Amino acid sequence: MNTKELAITIVFAALTVALNPGVLPATGVPAPYAPFLIYGLWEIPIVAAFILISPTSGIMISLLNAGVLFVFFPGPLPTGPFYNLIAIFSMLLGVYIVRRYVTRESTNQQKVLKIVAASTIFGIILRVAVMAAVNYVTLQQPYPIGFELEEMAVLVTYLPTTALFNGTVALYTVPMGEFIANVIKSRLKLKNIGT
Repeated sequence: MNTKELAITIVFAALTVALNPGVLPATGVPAPYAPFLIYGLWEIPIVAAFILISPTSGIMISLLNAGVLFVFFPGPLPTGPFYNLIAIFSMLLGVYIVRRYVTRESTNQQKVLKIVAASTIFGIILRVAVMAAVNYVTLQQPYPIGFELEEMAVLVTYLPTTALFNGTVALYTVPMGEFIANVIKSRLKLKNIGT
């Protein structure tokens, strides 16, 4: 990682921490259908750094974010930040798969929109699928891993709720991260970053 990439990574890391609801509570909004799930903005800079700089940058910022969540905003379970990290990594994997196998040689507006749409769809699919498996296993475990819920409660109530949450988080996080990365790259004329 060169100096420019490191500097931009630090800026995105600071933005991620600042947007964390544990640091700035106004940045988190409880989901109306499940108040224990928080919609936030802190994942957007992670996606932007992942796309603009490198997957390594996005992963490093995700790990830093998990540390901040553990300290300031663990949620109802102390292991919650670890689950958030898994959710972010699975979403980023979806973005990576699309970006790895779809070339971006032209700046054709239509092609860029297709990449953003495909990244969002793959991010949603992987995040929802991975977190459904994680939630199915962990929610049945005793505290601090889970809430010791009955299997039927997990299947009927919590898996649909968390699937909706994880899908909608990726639905706004990935496109906004893509948009920010593209704007910064075009404004700063960052030719070698993120390629």
